[in-house]
Amino acid sequence: MTINSIRFIAGAMIAASLAGHATAQDASEINIVLPEQPANLEPCGTIITNVGQILSRNVVEPLTIIDPNSGQAVPGLATEWTQTDPNTWQLKLRKGVTFQDGAPFNAEAVKFSIERMTGGQVTCSNIAKFGAAKLTVTAVDDLTVEIKSDTPQPILPTLLSVVMIVSPNTPMDEAVNNPVGTGPFRLAEFTQQTVVLESYDGYWGDKPAVTKATYVWRPESSIRAAMVQTGEADLTPSIAIQDATNPETDFAYLNSETTAMRIDAGFAPLDDVRIRKALNLAVDWEGLAQLFGDDAQRASQMAVVGINGHDEELAPWTFDAEQARALIAEAEAAGVPVNTQIELIGRNGIYPNGTEAMEAMMAMWQDVGLNVKLTMLDVNDWLRYLQKPFPEGRGPNLLQMMHDNNKGDAAFTIPIFYTSEGSYSTVSDPVLDQEVADALAATGEDRTSKFKAIFNKVHDELALDIPMFHMIGYTRVGTRLDWKPDITTNSEIPLANIGLKN
Repeated sequence: MTINSIRFIAGAMIAASLAGHATAQDASEINIVLPEQPANLEPCGTIITNVGQILSRNVVEPLTIIDPNSGQAVPGLATEWTQTDPNTWQLKLRKGVTFQDGAPFNAEAVKFSIERMTGGQVTCSNIAKFGAAKLTVTAVDDLTVEIKSDTPQPILPTLLSVVMIVSPNTPMDEAVNNPVGTGPFRLAEFTQQTVVLESYDGYWGDKPAVTKATYVWRPESSIRAAMVQTGEADLTPSIAIQDATNPETDFAYLNSETTAMRIDAGFAPLDDVRIRKALNLAVDWEGLAQLFGDDAQRASQMAVVGINGHDEELAPWTFDAEQARALIAEAEAAGVPVNTQIELIGRNGIYPNGTEAMEAMMAMWQDVGLNVKLTMLDVNDWLRYLQKPFPEGRGPNLLQMMHDNNKGDAAFTIPIFYTSEGSYSTVSDPVLDQEVADALAATGEDRTSKFKAIFNKVHDELALDIPMFHMIGYTRVGTRLDWKPDITTNSEIPLANIGLKN
């Protein structure tokens, strides 16, 4: 019996066990199995995959939506917008919308949601997309909002796609796990085992075909695939390439995710650029690619092709173990403590074959003479290292990441990672800060060229991270669903877009 056969049987046994405890299911109800349990259900964290895939455009909705085909902002809860000066935008809001708790959707509710996001009283991953920008929101009238930034924001309508609007009855000063929004579904249940969403009868838009969605989580890709194959689940958004074996149900798609390692450049020996370059050179990229599939593309920067600012001419690092050893020896001769232990921090379930990738890279770095130790964390502990404030007492570390930018512009990437105030940044470089500020204020070809220059500097001169691959996603979809993944699937799965076959 093969390993794959054993995995399939194990998955089928779990699915059958779960089915034995399930109640009769209506044809309009679906089950979705995710790779990991959501860290929480705080709407301010929907850029985290396991939160966004449940909440975004289901329970809570943004002011604007990014069209996956054009990359342009289209109406969401805001129906139109106008830039009145370089720092100011005015938005018209959708009429006839109510929150799931009965509160009216209006300009004051938008003001509340943005101030909750930016106020600093709630840990908010989504605010990272705004960089260091400071926003002032004014309710002009019931359905008109003015948003003023302290610096020019030429793509503010695009940025507003990550602003999830919540009921004004939401606590301003604490995270919640019972979100209330304007979406087509309301939260019915959230436990250690499951999340259940049920359709909201007062929704302003078209009534979805799905009336109820139950989410569970299983870390093993083979088990998730088996659950869909046996009918226990209808959809799993992410399976490993080795489990994508059925062309009728398994769909490959170019997603917007880039895998990478963030280098914590504030600690020796990682504060030395020679060590950072050696880390990139020491990886056998061709061998590592076998874990990600033939269609995965080597990355040289943290934004995919099609994002404004991506530089197609920027070449990725190549494998050169001897050059890596030479750089390490040069750093050691200059007094860099190259034998200091470096903690490699991985996240369980971050992407298929993610643990295997970390184990392989650790061995490659050890082979060139670096002292690297792997620690795998669940998402809650991993998030502490991802976003400021970072844990006290940490030492030199490399953090496994997967960054999603499907918003069409490098403004959703560069400020987060490379500015002194960036939520995920471990560097403080005033010159780089000014270069980023200049790029964010620019428009047209000037904006594009400035973003490209920053990606080149980060890669060639500073070596601030270890870009790995632009990812291909593999999704298994049950035969009764009329739905296919697209570039946004790693960020959201709008249930209203799912059709049901007769």
